[in-house]
Amino acid sequence: MTTFVLVPGAWHGSWCWQRVRKALQSAGHDVFTPALTGVGERSHLMSPQVTLDTHIADVVNLMRWENLTDVVLCGHSYGGCVITGVADSVPERLRAIVYLDAFILENGQGLYDVLPPAVAEAQAKGANETGHGWQIPPIPAEFFNVNAADRDWVNAQCTPQPIATFTQRLALRNPPFAPHRVTHVLATGFEGSPFPPFHALAKRKGWKTRTVDCGHDVMLDRPAELVDILLDAAR
Repeated sequence: MTTFVLVPGAWHGSWCWQRVRKALQSAGHDVFTPALTGVGERSHLMSPQVTLDTHIADVVNLMRWENLTDVVLCGHSYGGCVITGVADSVPERLRAIVYLDAFILENGQGLYDVLPPAVAEAQAKGANETGHGWQIPPIPAEFFNVNAADRDWVNAQCTPQPIATFTQRLALRNPPFAPHRVTHVLATGFEGSPFPPFHALAKRKGWKTRTVDCGHDVMLDRPAELVDILLDAAR
């Protein structure tokens, strides 16, 4: 039996992990899918004060209060920023880390330091036009090539993202996690994806790498394949 903690990406909540969570639980594993402050089912806590550090604390505190150890920690997309901070804060609680079509931040970087400037500018414009300057509206599921059957559901479920979660920079204090215990997964069916450079970075770091032929939301498009990847990481 393995303990998995699955962290959603921007605009998503724990709902996006339903299929993967049920499959892992049916195989006898413990699975936690924390929603991040201000997003998804915790969108009632949305405020300009929600930062990347807030989201790191969401996951770290879950592990501490649930007394979770030997955890396989997975972060999707923006969730890669979160799990980097979590791994730096509580490395002793982790068995392995999986970056699922996710960003990789180095010390002193925030998401807007690694996104193309035009993308960051477009998001800031959206926040100024519809989100009081600090709420970034969700990107449509069609852009991420989410499978057609799930697109309307995903668009209805996604909620705005606090902009400070993208602008705040990470302050890392501990040595990097052991490379043989880290996996980066690239979704190859997402046209215009920003993630191939991070997949290449993972290879340079000596991490394990995998590819999945689907859109960005792998947990929705290929849940069974993702379960296999997570179980492989656990080994």
